[in-house]
Amino acid sequence: MGIVGYIASSTLGARPRRLLLGVDHELPHSSGTFQAPMKVSDMLRVKGSTLFTVGPEDALAEAVKTMAEHDIGSLVVMEHGDLVGMLTFREVIAAIVANGGSVGERRVRSVMDDAPLTCTPETDINEVRRMMLARHARYMPVLERRTLMGVISFYDVAKTVVDAQDFENRMLKAYIRDWPEEKNPQG
Repeated sequence: MGIVGYIASSTLGARPRRLLLGVDHELPHSSGTFQAPMKVSDMLRVKGSTLFTVGPEDALAEAVKTMAEHDIGSLVVMEHGDLVGMLTFREVIAAIVANGGSVGERRVRSVMDDAPLTCTPETDINEVRRMMLARHARYMPVLERRTLMGVISFYDVAKTVVDAQDFENRMLKAYIRDWPEEKNPQG
């Protein structure tokens, strides 16, 4: 007995199914119900809420020092409580190259991304993945209205997807292991 195929239903709300020996079977979930797609808020809950911010008029050298000290790839640029940009290692490297190998006296505002890609806590993880891939974004601030809730990275999204796939694989293996034996109709 083996799995012939796996069917991912395209109907919203339908539970995943598997095809076993030509027979379509509904897959159970640990809760016994359909699991809704994971949201950004779920990822933030697991990740934690530590945020590092910088002002647009701060020295770029100080921002780079903060990034290095905390081993982070981005800083949220805030002004008067509002998100005004993102500073990532991509902008820092471009500024260093443009300035002959040093950050010089530049300010964060001169190199930051002033229109960063953002999402809300209710955004589906798959949508975030599509958005980040389309814009080649490695970091995305999470806003609820105008309040900064956190920052997610492409690493965070990839880890969440891999963890979800690992969980699904374990569930499928448990389901297969517990599959009831079929009685021989001729015996």
